[in-house]
Amino acid sequence: MKFSTSQLLDELKARTLIHIQHAERLLQEPEDKINSRISENSWSVLECMEHLNRYGKFYIPEISRRISSSKTSPASAFQSGILGNYFAQSMLPKEKLNKMKTLSNMNPIHSELNKTVVEEFIRQQNQILELLEKSKNINLNKVKTSISITRLIKLKLGDTFRFVINHNTRHMKQAERILENI
Repeated sequence: MKFSTSQLLDELKARTLIHIQHAERLLQEPEDKINSRISENSWSVLECMEHLNRYGKFYIPEISRRISSSKTSPASAFQSGILGNYFAQSMLPKEKLNKMKTLSNMNPIHSELNKTVVEEFIRQQNQILELLEKSKNINLNKVKTSISITRLIKLKLGDTFRFVINHNTRHMKQAERILENI
């Protein structure tokens, strides 16, 4: 897939702002409600948010390091890589959500959580907005980042942003469904 770099960054910023708005609304919910599960083995809203925070703790420093060390000039277009596009597309929520197994270190089920998880998510999303802004000055095709499951695979920065923000969208939708059903 080919994107205008500026349009891609604008779209990712807009989606991140929506995630922040959703999270701010979660802060208005009673803590016991956002800590409730639909079933014993399903996640609560706070567990969805904690899952995203755990990924953020990997990707935000990784992206930041790669941007800071980049000597590239911006390109007007971003061409998604085959693997990067696959990962990014696989994270998009579907009508009937395709369940995926999460890595054990990224699985927050049965964690003791409170609203600070949501506040941390909002902080992380603001950091992502800053990184998206900084990435206007580099080439999203040439800067590569490691991924959380292995440092052996590297994705183009544009695909990494797409993956992370699509993953956030996926779990924000999951959190919405949980709130509707508890």
